[in-house]
Amino acid sequence: MKITFMGAGSTVFAKNVLGDSMLCDVLSESEICLYDIDGARLKESCMMLDNINRNSNGGKATIKTFLGVENRKEALRGADFVINAIQVGGYEPCTVIDFEIPKKYGLRQTIADTLGIGGIMRALRTIPVMEDFARDMEEVCPDAWFLNYTNPMAMLSGFMQRYTGIKTVGLCHSVQTCSQNLLEALDMKDKLEGRRELIAGINHMAWLLEIYDKDGNDLYPEIRRRALHKNDTEKHNDMVRYEYIRRLGYYCTESSEHNAEYNPFFIKDKYPELIDRYQIPLDEYPRRCVKQIEDWNKRRDELVHNTALTHERSREYASYIMEAMVTNKPYKIGGNVLNTGLIDNLPADACVEVPCLVDGSGVTPCHVGRLPVQLAAMNMTNINVQLLTIEAAVTKKRDLIYNAAMLEPHTAAELSIDDIVKMVDELIEAHGDYLPAYH
Repeated sequence: MKITFMGAGSTVFAKNVLGDSMLCDVLSESEICLYDIDGARLKESCMMLDNINRNSNGGKATIKTFLGVENRKEALRGADFVINAIQVGGYEPCTVIDFEIPKKYGLRQTIADTLGIGGIMRALRTIPVMEDFARDMEEVCPDAWFLNYTNPMAMLSGFMQRYTGIKTVGLCHSVQTCSQNLLEALDMKDKLEGRRELIAGINHMAWLLEIYDKDGNDLYPEIRRRALHKNDTEKHNDMVRYEYIRRLGYYCTESSEHNAEYNPFFIKDKYPELIDRYQIPLDEYPRRCVKQIEDWNKRRDELVHNTALTHERSREYASYIMEAMVTNKPYKIGGNVLNTGLIDNLPADACVEVPCLVDGSGVTPCHVGRLPVQLAAMNMTNINVQLLTIEAAVTKKRDLIYNAAMLEPHTAAELSIDDIVKMVDELIEAHGDYLPAYH
C-alpha cells in the first residue's frame, strides 16, 4: 500500500492522518511518501513520523520524502491514496493580500478560505497546482483515490471531479462534530448516545436536516426553543448559526465565524452594531495564522524532537476511508462529491456534501432528495460563486472572476460593481506569479 501526502509540511495534520494510518492493521506496513516544497517543514514532519513509526508501529511503515516540483511525480508514482493538504501562497503573502486589499474597499472578512473574495482568490491560485497534481496522477497513479482536505473545498473538489480523471472526494471536519457540539452547547448531552441524524447541503453550509434521539423522538423542537432563548438572553460564539435556526429553521454544519461571511446579513458597513450583537470575529484567520506560527515554534520540540513520541488514533476520516476501501468493511462519512442526482433542487455541476458509504467499491454517495426551499436557496448563493470561479480558473477569463465577485453575497451587498472590478484587478496584480495570466 502506498500513501502519498501532498503538503506534508502541515506537520500537525500529517501526524493525525498518517499516525492514524500506522495504527490501522491493514495500513501499518504502507509506504508513506511525504511531498512538500518547503524543505525545512518536510524534514520536521519526517522526523516526527519516524518517531511515531518506531514507537507506535514497530517501524513497520516505510517513510520517504520528496522535495520540490521536480520530485512530485515520483512521490505520486504507484500511489493507492493521495492526501491533499496544501496551502498555496501561505499566510504571507497571500492570506495577507486576501484580507488587506478588500479592507481598503470597506470589505471585511473573518476566515476567507471558503467563499467571499478571499475564497475566490484562494481557489484561483490553488486550482492550477491541483491540475498539475491531477495530470501527474493520470500518468503515474490513475487509479488512486484523491482525498482532498484543502479549502475552498467545494471549488477545489468540484474542479477535480469535473475537469480531471481522478477519483476525488472532499473531506471536512465539520460534519463529524456538528450535532455533538450543538447538543452539548444547549445542555442536551443526554441525547447524544444513539442519536440519528441527516446532514446534507454544500461544504461549510450543509444542514442538520433531521435529528432524533435513540427512541426516535424528534429533537428539533427542543433545539429550536433552546437556541432562540440562548440567542435572546446571552452573548456566545455561535450566534450566527442560532440565528439561522430562527430565520431558516435549521442548524448549519460550519461555525458561526465562517458563516458570518457566506451571506449578506451580518457584516454590513451600514450596521456596524451587528458585529458586536452577533459576536463576529473580523480578521479572525490572520490572527489564527500568527498564533499558529508562534505556537509552532513552541510545539516543534515536543513533536519533532521528541524521540519518545507516540500516537493514538484520532477521529479524522482519512485512515478509516482507506481502511474501508482495503478491507471492504463499510464506513459512513459526510463526503463532498459531484451532485449526480443526490440533492434534487441543486445543480448537477455543484459539489455537494452528503452521506456517503465507503467500502471496497469506493465512495458511494446517498440520494437525499429535495432540501427545504430556503436552504437550497442559501446554498445556491454560494454555488453560483463556486461554479463561476471554477469556470474562470479553467478558461482564464477575467470577466468570470468579476462575475463571481459580483454574485458573491457579502461582496455584492457592500460594494458597487465598479469597486468590485477595481478590487479584483488589484488582487490579481498583487498575487503576481501565484496566478496564471487572465484575459
